[in-house]
Amino acid sequence: QVQLVESGGGSVQSGGSLRLSCETSGNRYTKHCMGWFRQIPGKEREGVASIDVDGSTTYADPVKGRFTISQEPDGSTLYLQMNSRQPEATDMYYCAGTRFNRCGLTEGRYPYWGQGTQVTVSS
Repeated sequence: QVQLVESGGGSVQSGGSLRLSCETSGNRYTKHCMGWFRQIPGKEREGVASIDVDGSTTYADPVKGRFTISQEPDGSTLYLQMNSRQPEATDMYYCAGTRFNRCGLTEGRYPYWGQGTQVTVSS
């Protein structure tokens, strides 16, 4: 059973930067394809970025050039570096994982989810 725990959320000013982390456990012998999703209150959860087992990355259009997804070589920790945050109010960021080699931004491909970490952007 894979467990995911996010951290690093908090408050950031508009234009500022923040890095989220996701600690993984239970996947000692298998590197997983991982992704970050976010949910704004009252809206559907949406994919932000993903990283395949071979290191290929995918980003949602709104975050291209501003966010960077990465992970430790052993897959133990996933990161999301967020730069130039825009005042999009408060959103929850979720880390997700799957045994597929390629995952993308489709929520249904991910069976493993963290509890989320909240990010608040103030103008």
